[in-house]
Amino acid sequence: MPTPYTQKEIRQLAGMFDIYGDFLVGTPFGNGNVNDTFQLTFDQGGIRLHYALQRINSNVFKNPVAVMENVSRVTGHILGKIRAAHAETRKRTLRLLHAHDGKPYAFDPKGNCWRAYVFIEHARAYEVLESPEQAFRVAQGFGEFQKQLVDLEGRLNETIPDFHNTPKRVAALEAAIKADCCGRLKNVAKETDFVLSRKDECGKLLQLNAEGSIPERITHNDTKANNILIDDLSGEAICVIDLDTVMPGLALYDFGDMVRSGTNPAEEDELDLNKVGMRFDMYEGLFDGFMCSAGSFLTEAEKEMLPFSAKLITLEIGMRFLTDYLMGDVYFKTKRPQQNLDRCRTQFKLVESIENQMDKMLALL
Repeated sequence: MPTPYTQKEIRQLAGMFDIYGDFLVGTPFGNGNVNDTFQLTFDQGGIRLHYALQRINSNVFKNPVAVMENVSRVTGHILGKIRAAHAETRKRTLRLLHAHDGKPYAFDPKGNCWRAYVFIEHARAYEVLESPEQAFRVAQGFGEFQKQLVDLEGRLNETIPDFHNTPKRVAALEAAIKADCCGRLKNVAKETDFVLSRKDECGKLLQLNAEGSIPERITHNDTKANNILIDDLSGEAICVIDLDTVMPGLALYDFGDMVRSGTNPAEEDELDLNKVGMRFDMYEGLFDGFMCSAGSFLTEAEKEMLPFSAKLITLEIGMRFLTDYLMGDVYFKTKRPQQNLDRCRTQFKLVESIENQMDKMLALL
């Protein structure tokens, strides 16, 4: 994986944090669409230990200090919860390292904001769920994450305002359609019609929130299957990662995105749309797992809207890919031309599959 950083530069960046030992190497890690991440290897008395070093993308997160305030509060709160329940706590939440000034972040000379974590060994994230049992554990883990934060005092920073405000996502798409700044509108008539024909449904969850039926909670807001680590030995979902978007939200956002990312066996930018669809056995695993851990605090209205949330969040993510394509690929990283359009088409095909299975989804309630 190519990187704009040399080993000397990575060593200097790692040196901003209190990491003991001798720096050996820093290698690109993961396949995230937003931030740059490196796995660091240090020698500490003949033992090689790993850490994660990550640059926060300031084009996406305009206030990285606010992001890190959230991450620090959330991880500290969860650590306090799990210490009483588990003898082994090091793998069950991200552990931030401090910079030399005691803060959980540092700025490099170019103004980029960096953070470092203890690397969690012998656990991995899965791009595609491999069984309903694994889906159950992933959803149980994300539900437990929400449950652990129900009693966190004070409101978190809203690091990306209106992140899951679907009506505003529709408005952004309509603005991109009108501007057609890159001359790409001619390629997406079918896709824009797909969104606009479902426009009236897009404000449903926010309306229920405004009426008081669905409360605001602390949510992850990006619950892809690869944002939770599965222990190699036990198969248990042990640690939620990628906490940049943790902020005030609706519990339904998290469940909807789990379904979007966890039930489709195809790649996010799959070219053969015949491979795209919601695997109902995976949906059932996610539903049962989420209810197992989150069912104790969800309201009846939240539970009733779980199936709809899967459709809404999938539609929203698809329109975000479509908007970014029309705007010239300015948000999501791309590796080839039209990748965001391919991502959009995959999401919309998944929406159709969810719609076709909605009766079965409602029956689970």
